[in-house]
Amino acid sequence: MGAFARKIVTDTFARAGVKINGNNPWDIQVHNERFYSQTMRGSLGFGESYMDGDWDAVELDALFRRIIRTDVGSSPLVKLNRLWHDSRARLVNPQTRKGSLAIAETHYDLDHRLYQHFLGPYNQYTCCFWNEATTLEAAEVEKLEMICNKLDISENDKVLDIGCGWGGFSKYAAETRGCEVTGVSISKEQIAYAREYTAGLPVKIIEADYRDLPEMFGGEHFDKVLICGMIEHVGYKNYRTIVSIIHKLLKDDGRFLLHTIGNSQNTVIVDPWIEKYIFRNSMAPSIQQLAQAFEGLMVVQDWENYGLYYAPTLAAWQQKFEENWDAIAAIDADKPFDERFRRMFNYYFFSCIAGFQTESINLWHIVLTKKGMGRQVYPRVNLKG
Repeated sequence: MGAFARKIVTDTFARAGVKINGNNPWDIQVHNERFYSQTMRGSLGFGESYMDGDWDAVELDALFRRIIRTDVGSSPLVKLNRLWHDSRARLVNPQTRKGSLAIAETHYDLDHRLYQHFLGPYNQYTCCFWNEATTLEAAEVEKLEMICNKLDISENDKVLDIGCGWGGFSKYAAETRGCEVTGVSISKEQIAYAREYTAGLPVKIIEADYRDLPEMFGGEHFDKVLICGMIEHVGYKNYRTIVSIIHKLLKDDGRFLLHTIGNSQNTVIVDPWIEKYIFRNSMAPSIQQLAQAFEGLMVVQDWENYGLYYAPTLAAWQQKFEENWDAIAAIDADKPFDERFRRMFNYYFFSCIAGFQTESINLWHIVLTKKGMGRQVYPRVNLKG
């Protein structure tokens, strides 16, 4: 098995121009022979082997760019190891109410001090915008301003922020626009932090599954609805459900903005390593999957791609993560942030950087209104330059 695994793995990476123990910065340097047997388990084993210190590469992002661009993911080795995950997602609904809690419990409920050590001041754990910004702090504001402007938020608006995270948008919109914001989350850690973070502002943070919102709000409607970095945790079987709920909650002349990672092809699962260690029961939607969810309910007024802004966002997070690692490791958390955790997060950062740089994944801003309720051309489509 050892010689067989070595040959299969070596040949697979050779397709991408990656040499085992080669001299290029993207080449894999093997420290432990179990790397080969682990990598025979596909992307899950490959990632776990890195977490265990079995291998390194000088430039992880360059390695992943080569893997993606030469479509190593379509190799029999990788396809075979994705089969179970793909079949499960097609046969059952991983994103039930109970299943949706997995992402909160394993990722978002980690000690909030971890995230404060690598995010910007508004705790934006989604793509920031780098049109004019040169710092993460400025890029967060540029992104938040863009959202407020696209939604045309005014002081008289009631805004619903589904998947509000640590309350960054809710705080910013209430402070700069004077609007009333209701933030929704299922993460207890995020809710506790967001309530304290937005104290004294016209912001209400509630704990709820999106499926319970129509009953919870009764006949209440909102002028503007935002989903920013949350629909990736909804699952393709539930896209129509969440869009129908937004249709019920949105005023007839209201506006909905969806900020989401977008997949360049149809899929029903995320990478198995990402699924296990970062975003449980999650996936990025494709254009086709979202279009089917919108059909007959919502009209797309604007659809823009900012995916290439996500690479510098992730790079800024990774740099701050490394700069603050000693402080992160010193956090007295329920589960210690050890060296394996450090390698896990760096693997996550660099693999995602490569995904956005190669446009295998994108970042979409989609502005929608209720079907038949439009009164004028959406102003942004008339912008020049």
